[in-house]
Amino acid sequence: MKKKRINPYQIIFLILVMLFIYAPIISIAVFSFNEANSLTVWQGFTFDRYKELFQDRELFNYTNPRESIVFMTIWIAVVSTFVSTILGTLAAIALTQTKKVVRDITMSVNNIPIVSPEIITAVSLLVLFGALQIAPSYNTMLLAHIAFSTPYVLITVYPKVKSLDPNIADAAYDLGASPLKALFKVILPQIKVAIIAGAAIAFTMSFDDFIISYFVAGSSGDKNISIYLYTNRLSPKPIINALSTIILLIIGGKITYDYFKNDKKVEEME
Repeated sequence: MKKKRINPYQIIFLILVMLFIYAPIISIAVFSFNEANSLTVWQGFTFDRYKELFQDRELFNYTNPRESIVFMTIWIAVVSTFVSTILGTLAAIALTQTKKVVRDITMSVNNIPIVSPEIITAVSLLVLFGALQIAPSYNTMLLAHIAFSTPYVLITVYPKVKSLDPNIADAAYDLGASPLKALFKVILPQIKVAIIAGAAIAFTMSFDDFIISYFVAGSSGDKNISIYLYTNRLSPKPIINALSTIILLIIGGKITYDYFKNDKKVEEME
């Protein structure tokens, strides 16, 4: 078998592309260890920014988590993911039991918030909460996150539910299973991978969201991490570099774990 020759120009081009993509991320990580408060002038190595990060009461309020930006961001992401995953999954299962015209209309309507600009969704939710006289707070942020995450779960789970054998539920009933038992013992295990994928998308969408959170939080003073970073953009604190680096490490760790896990599965299949 003829061995492929490595083209040095291709390697140089790939290195330049990688540098272009990752230079901002690398600079954040490097300056998170900067001894000076400056975000652009290096004056020595230190872990002080990380110590200051975990001592910052606005980000980590250990005595009152309700006033902690990091804790509330994670709490909203977890709860909205849980609720939107249940709603999206049940909606996907219910859709497969309806007529084709209803399914097509529902999926088309479901795609509207996904493809429409996020600013439109943010203004719509702001108007809705105002009309219902719901005061801006973490609660409106949570409701908004559930609202915009559910369509992503539905569009992820529905194709998997649709691919199931339509007689699988009837077979479970014939064997004596109740509808609830058939759901938990037969249907959900079959679509588990799609549910996990939908939940992962919902969590990422919630944790990462800025525009909708910024609008629905209004003047309440409640913030998630994205709003906190935005409000500090004019005079950014050095601890932002440390916070961003930790988030990047968590995301990078998850991607690396998935890579080796999938690689191992491929080897086992071969």
